[in-house]
Amino acid sequence: MRISIKLKTSAFLAVLLLLTVIVLSLLVLQGIQKNQRAQVEQLLAQQASTANTYLYQSLTLTQSYKVPETYLATKGEEFGRQLEWISGQTVELYDANGKAIYKNKSGAVSEGIGQTLAYALQQKTAYLVEGDSLYYLSPLKAGAEQVGVVQFYYDLAANDVFYRQIRQLFVYIGAGTFLLSFLLAYFYFNSLSGVIIKLNQTVNRIREGSYETDVLARKDELGELGEGIRMMSERIRRTIRDKDEEQEKLKLAVDKLSKLDQQQKQFIGNVTHEFKTPLTSIKAYLDLMDMYPDDEALLQTARTNISGDTQRLYEMVEKVLQLSALEKYDFEFSKEKVDVRKTIESVLGSLQGKMDKFGLRLETNLAEASADADGDSLTIVLMNLLDNAIKYNKTKGSISVNCAERNGQVVIEIADTGIGIPQAVVHKIFEPFYTVDKNRSRENGGAGLGLALAKKYTEMQGGSIALLRSDAEGTTFSVAYPAWGSRESA
Repeated sequence: MRISIKLKTSAFLAVLLLLTVIVLSLLVLQGIQKNQRAQVEQLLAQQASTANTYLYQSLTLTQSYKVPETYLATKGEEFGRQLEWISGQTVELYDANGKAIYKNKSGAVSEGIGQTLAYALQQKTAYLVEGDSLYYLSPLKAGAEQVGVVQFYYDLAANDVFYRQIRQLFVYIGAGTFLLSFLLAYFYFNSLSGVIIKLNQTVNRIREGSYETDVLARKDELGELGEGIRMMSERIRRTIRDKDEEQEKLKLAVDKLSKLDQQQKQFIGNVTHEFKTPLTSIKAYLDLMDMYPDDEALLQTARTNISGDTQRLYEMVEKVLQLSALEKYDFEFSKEKVDVRKTIESVLGSLQGKMDKFGLRLETNLAEASADADGDSLTIVLMNLLDNAIKYNKTKGSISVNCAERNGQVVIEIADTGIGIPQAVVHKIFEPFYTVDKNRSRENGGAGLGLALAKKYTEMQGGSIALLRSDAEGTTFSVAYPAWGSRESA
């Protein structure tokens, strides 16, 4: 059977409050009883001390009775009356043998008082409670010797009346407190239960496919739970929406695959076209050599051009294979601490002859810097960028190479005084087989693959490459790698 959380909360709250009121009332009433008893004991203990003091003074002032037993036997009644007058309590006196010498001269005592008296005759204080009466018995001493027992009577009726009044007051106050606390707590916990029921209804709506949720204006755990349910509902809604979007994307997949197929065909067409040009040139010179085998000048020109076209074909095949491999496979580069300055100087040294051939002036500003990169891949990137700076430069122009470490990166800038790149085609320069000046590219052996390779190698190692400047005065490229030991490197 399903029991509402409101009913459970109300029942638990009523039991808890009732138990709390009862326990507190019992503890307070018990404390009152202990306090009353302690006050009575303290009062009677003071009276017993007063009795002993008065006995000592009476013996000192009375010269006729030096023996305490003789004094009590003859002056016991007078001593008892004076003690009652001093203490304001009903007093009974007993000698050292337990014989009554004041008030109860008959010697008849109840069994309880008799046992208490026997205990008091052993120089010990004792009391007995019978109904509303308290009998307090304390030794009477003369020095260290016990000469009798003094008994004080205390009426507990007033204490009992006070206790009953307090108990009745607690009943009324407890009942009022219980009712008031229950009503206040009921309304408070009823609001909590209402929130829980509301959350349960929200969950049921979500289960049925309705993801509209209400915002709970609460700053506690229930508010956090409501916010969590709202976020969960929103996430489910987004998931369903994303699923619908994925279905739309799947519909576009065929179109994308078709475009990729066209790009692949275009790539193959570009490769074929680029290969065809040097092959046509080689075939033409071979035909001329067959037609004019004795023409030394023709043979020399043919050999030079065939050698150049063959080298161009070799470089194109190598770059096409590299580019295809980078696009198809995920290589694990051997990243290490690379001395960028030495690497740049090594690449410049290998290209020095080519720069001298075109009469190019080299300017460098290389700071000490270490990059977290693959040394061979960095060499390939620099080789392609510098080779382009040579090929597309002006005769007797200049090349500037700078290197510095900035903001956790090693930045390499390569600038030339070449033909520049028109702004309209800047976004295409990293595409395979794209060249700004095709005639000059064929003249210098370029196929438009160098920048595409440089971009792939750089980005696959966590670096970046960008065109910083291109105008009539030349072009500047920037390559950045994570510096060794930097956060980007880690």
